[in-house]
Amino acid sequence: MAHDWPEEWDALIAAPKHHALLFENEHVRVLDTRVAPGETVPAHTHRWPSALYIMNWSDFVRRDGDGNILVDSRTKGTSFEGQALWSAPLDLHTLENVGQKEFRAISVEVKGPA
Repeated sequence: MAHDWPEEWDALIAAPKHHALLFENEHVRVLDTRVAPGETVPAHTHRWPSALYIMNWSDFVRRDGDGNILVDSRTKGTSFEGQALWSAPLDLHTLENVGQKEFRAISVEVKGPA
């Protein structure tokens, strides 16, 4: 079930430079997310849960809509490059690439039961 956040907060609308639509139907939406070193993705949401495949890892800081730090990957001490992860829907947030290379992930957002 999708969260009822404003449509303009959707990743493809609020941050199109960093999110490309690869495929969409009534069941899933597949996004290619790319964030270059030093870039910050504008505030946006991901309304559906998703399976992520991390193609390129770079440390990042995720902040909520008020600028509070939610995740600083540098504190985890590990890279998830080449791994698949699960993510719940994400409320309004930004993502700053604080690493040395591009962060890239493919996400398969699950819209609901088939």
